[in-house]
Amino acid sequence: MNKLICLISATEKESSAVLKTLRKIKDKSLALPVYQGKIGKTNIIHIISGIGKTNAAHAATLIIEKFSPAAVINFGIGGAYPSSGLRVGDIAIADREIYGDEGLLFRDGFHKADEIGIPLLRKGRKKYFNEFPLDKKLYKRAVNILRLMPDASNLTIKIGAFVSVSTVTGTDRRARELEKRFSASSASGGGAICENMEGAAVAHVCAMYEIPMLEIRGISNIVEDRNRDKWDIKTAVENCQRAVIEFLKMSKR
Repeated sequence: MNKLICLISATEKESSAVLKTLRKIKDKSLALPVYQGKIGKTNIIHIISGIGKTNAAHAATLIIEKFSPAAVINFGIGGAYPSSGLRVGDIAIADREIYGDEGLLFRDGFHKADEIGIPLLRKGRKKYFNEFPLDKKLYKRAVNILRLMPDASNLTIKIGAFVSVSTVTGTDRRARELEKRFSASSASGGGAICENMEGAAVAHVCAMYEIPMLEIRGISNIVEDRNRDKWDIKTAVENCQRAVIEFLKMSKR
């Protein structure tokens, strides 16, 4: 990873440790906050997108068009699905991103976007509907590096499919419905493990530009009947950034 790496997060809170090593770019042509610098020996461009798919897609497009990064790392917090085996504070790494809302709703329930017959993206002979595979070399390297992190033995670090939604899940029933819907959507053989609001949009744009993408999320909560008292955003934010920083430092060796 000798070239420029782009980092994308939704909020400054999710980026606080990363931003300590970077400086803000003063460029009026940039519609969003953009920072540059080094983490270890890796050259970094970091953009803060705002939450949601539209903001994430805008940020990814802006940063790719302006800086032509060699790879994109999307990071932040996420909610783990009940059957994922993840706990609050653990690390999830995506092997693919899934649009959780795009599709059709019939009397018998939800059907994925392929039933519409028009792909969200066509790249050569490849058609993308709900799912966007992420770069296998990057996510395998990330797992290998992060399992050697200090205190890694206290964390579960797991690869699986991520689901990006527009409506955050706040009930156990809905969480289990999404798990079941995307149960065969992970290269690791399990179901969807993590929910977020941006990743599929970033993966979509990266597929358009044929840029490798890695996504790392710290688990802030289990997706169930909503109870903020059980959440730990601070630990999720800290652990996720520690994982991103460790990955960038170790990838240069």
